[in-house]
Amino acid sequence: MTRSLSALAGAGALAAVLTFAAAAPAGADPNNVIPIPALNGIHGLPNLPGPTKAVFQVTGMDSPNRTQNFNVLGTDLGIMWDDGHGRMITAFGDSAGLGFPNLLAGSIWAWTSNVLFRSSTHDPANGIIFEDVVPNPLPSPKIPGIEISLIPTAGISVGGVQYMSMMSVREWGDHGKWHTNFATLAVSHDRGSTWTPLTHTRRANVDGHENFQQNAFLKTGGYIYRYGTPSGRNNPGFVSRAKESDIANIDAYEYWDGKAWKPGDAKTAAPILGGVAELSVMWNDHLGQFVMLTTDPFNSVVMRTAAAPEGPWSEPRVLIEARALPTAYAPMIFPYQTGRDLYFMVTQHTQYNVLLMRTPL
Repeated sequence: MTRSLSALAGAGALAAVLTFAAAAPAGADPNNVIPIPALNGIHGLPNLPGPTKAVFQVTGMDSPNRTQNFNVLGTDLGIMWDDGHGRMITAFGDSAGLGFPNLLAGSIWAWTSNVLFRSSTHDPANGIIFEDVVPNPLPSPKIPGIEISLIPTAGISVGGVQYMSMMSVREWGDHGKWHTNFATLAVSHDRGSTWTPLTHTRRANVDGHENFQQNAFLKTGGYIYRYGTPSGRNNPGFVSRAKESDIANIDAYEYWDGKAWKPGDAKTAAPILGGVAELSVMWNDHLGQFVMLTTDPFNSVVMRTAAAPEGPWSEPRVLIEARALPTAYAPMIFPYQTGRDLYFMVTQHTQYNVLLMRTPL
């Protein structure tokens, strides 16, 4: 990594922030987190029962990546994709650091809405090592009721050009719920170093597009499949698709109505499954099936499989029981094939950082 941390103003400032953080309540709102291991009481990897194991701390002060050196003390999501040139981009969401606090949101942390790390790791057995960082590439005003965050929900490379799907969060709601203004694409032509919002791709939270506020991408058969859910968790899931060349043409998408693909009208989309959140979808050579990861209504991490991108999808297989790793969410699939082992990232909200997991297929 080449960018040095500039926001750490000295031991006195850090001590003052930690004093306030120790008193901050925990909750579903990402502003109310304590990403400091000494204060949140979480050290080391969780010891999980069953076949799924935690293998590496990806972010935070306990991570070999030492993301606090880039003012990322805590973060979430970990959306991974190959950039078309053999390197992996990982997009994280709301990231807590030190600096001027976000007082409008009632937080003592300095927040950014997104951060990207890049890596050449193709074999994650010993972890994922980041090589450089793109801090806050798509800033948000962070004003409650206008836009409290601009968060990545999916990423993909098409012809060596990078696309991220972003959700504009207007305000946080009750546990597992939030309200969005719109979903949109952003594009990068320099392997993720700089990004431009594509305002013509905005999907306002109406007219069927409310079902595509959070996304997952899948590239197969010349199409980009764009899975969607309403904002928040424990929602139905939907799917649309467009030719790869039309990824940024909102009018070119077709929507699965349960029997066939229907062009043009998002309101024709029918649910392909229910009770899901923060989807991740990928073809798996070992299984010869498409694999979908999500959390279920009980907050367990589950996997489904299907022979076709639109399904039908199998009954869920539980990979991590909610009681074994409370507050886990956003299971994101590692983009390179790893044989009979499936690697994925998951966020643990109680420490507000991201872990790498491995499960046998």
